[in-house]
Amino acid sequence: MDTPWDDRAIQAEFDTEFRAVVDFARNSRVATGFGYLGPQGLVDTERPVELWITCRMTHVFCLAALQGIEGAAELADHGLAALRGPFHDPEHGGWYSAIAHTADQNGAGVPWEGTRKEAYAHAFVVLAATSAVAAGRPGGSELLEAALEAQDRFWWEPEYGRVKESWDLGFTRTEDYRGINANMHTTECYLSAFDVTGDRKWLDRARGILLFVHDRAQERNWRIPEHFDSQWEVLPDYNKDQPAHPFRPFGVTPGHGIEWSRLMLQARAALVTLGEEPGEWMLDGARHLFSRAVEDGWDVDGAPGFVYTTDFDGTAVVRERMHWVLCEAIGAAVVLGRVLAEEGGTEDEIAGLSEDFATWVDYADTYLREAPGRWYHELTPDNEPGTRTWPGKPDAYHVAQMLLLPRLPVTPTFATAIRDGHLTSVE
Repeated sequence: MDTPWDDRAIQAEFDTEFRAVVDFARNSRVATGFGYLGPQGLVDTERPVELWITCRMTHVFCLAALQGIEGAAELADHGLAALRGPFHDPEHGGWYSAIAHTADQNGAGVPWEGTRKEAYAHAFVVLAATSAVAAGRPGGSELLEAALEAQDRFWWEPEYGRVKESWDLGFTRTEDYRGINANMHTTECYLSAFDVTGDRKWLDRARGILLFVHDRAQERNWRIPEHFDSQWEVLPDYNKDQPAHPFRPFGVTPGHGIEWSRLMLQARAALVTLGEEPGEWMLDGARHLFSRAVEDGWDVDGAPGFVYTTDFDGTAVVRERMHWVLCEAIGAAVVLGRVLAEEGGTEDEIAGLSEDFATWVDYADTYLREAPGRWYHELTPDNEPGTRTWPGKPDAYHVAQMLLLPRLPVTPTFATAIRDGHLTSVE
């Protein structure tokens, strides 16, 4: 059956918006990387230059460079220079999570007060590096080699098959906490690392993390626990007093259920491409995670939009709407719809996903897209611009990837797929 994400007119509109997003993201350039953009698209100089933002912007500019967008290659190279230079710790290894806007007199980064080294941000170093390698950017291979070496040296815990959360700057003391969010983006970067390097280790690690998430979610009616102690025991009340935390909110995050669903399908597709049987749990789990997240999160409190968090019974806790959740929902609907169309999904399932896609794109245009390339990052429960968790417009990554997914196969991942000629033309 015809699906809206395969409509050439929609794909062309998404391509136009991708280019506008890239153009807006150019404003984030600062001397030591890419800064946090405020509401008007200007860098907030009161905030540090953060590793996760610099990596995400570098990744997006690599995706743009692969498409020949003017100026993107130079911006990607600027990001790589920041990651190989001021963000990198030459004494202890790894990368600072946040640095000052200017380097010291020797060109070294100045760590922001209180900064640590974090698995979440280190995952994005790998993602940026894999995209740089795929885009053929100078220094990309060296950065990727260092980033993957750091994964083995500092983050991976083989006894658990997952990554630690954070260290102090000297890599001497690790945090007792373990988080599913850092492991989610680690899964994402490992899938990209497998595509770029061909090293099966990264795919196997990603699959192992995905199985853990599947099993923990299945035990809780497909709601994913986010927070664990150092032995990976669930901490159900973690951050109950900070329910809207930007990275560790209390309870269940429907947007992560959606994101895990997509990653599960992408890993599954990679295994199928290798001629292997991925196991029924991967497609079954992706379906359940997606359905549960949509049921709990979408249009549940008297207004359209995805709530940020729920409790373990599915009751909304933080009712603000985050742009990244909506973007992930649109992208996951595309990926799940593609897989079901190829593997015997019912017409009702695919029609339902097509309806979801159309509804969510309309919601984005109505409420989230302020102007071409400019997206509100957070809305109030009444769908007005909000600032409780995410003031400003610091992130191009979720929107950019969502806009590309209708033109890409399920596997390989973004940069490799574009490099290998799998991006559908809109001309």
